Amino acid sequence: MTADSSHHTDAGAQEPVGELVQRASQQLSQLVRDEMRLAQAEMTQKGKRFGKGGGLFGGAGLVGVLTLQALVATVIAALSLAMDVWVAALIVTGVLAAVTALMAALGKQQISKASQPTPEQTMDSVKADVGEIKERAQR
Repeated sequence: MTADSSHHTDAGAQEPVGELVQRASQQLSQLVRDEMRLAQAEMTQKGKRFGKGGGLFGGAGLVGVLTLQALVATVIAALSLAMDVWVAALIVTGVLAAVTALMAALGKQQISKASQPTPEQTMDSVKADVGEIKERAQR
């Protein structure tokens, strides 16, 4: 009778552990899904900043090409026409150069705001979760 009652006690002890394992598995699955959503949101935000900064750099490149074209036109005008024409071309070149500098500065600012393309908040959150799991496992 002792063997029979100890067998019955072992089965009863296994049931709560099984439930705990099942609940922990469900919670871990939910935690992973939540962390993935957080990572996706964070990467989307950083991607937008990189896109905006890249677009401004692209615009600065285009205006830079126009600046060089205007400079060439200025040199041609200075060599072949009267003073008034090349002065006007030089003014246009100066304006385009100022626009180029402004767009490049804005593009650099956007890129630096984006920092590294890693989901830092998510990584910190996962590290905290792992630490919590380790702490509870040691109890």
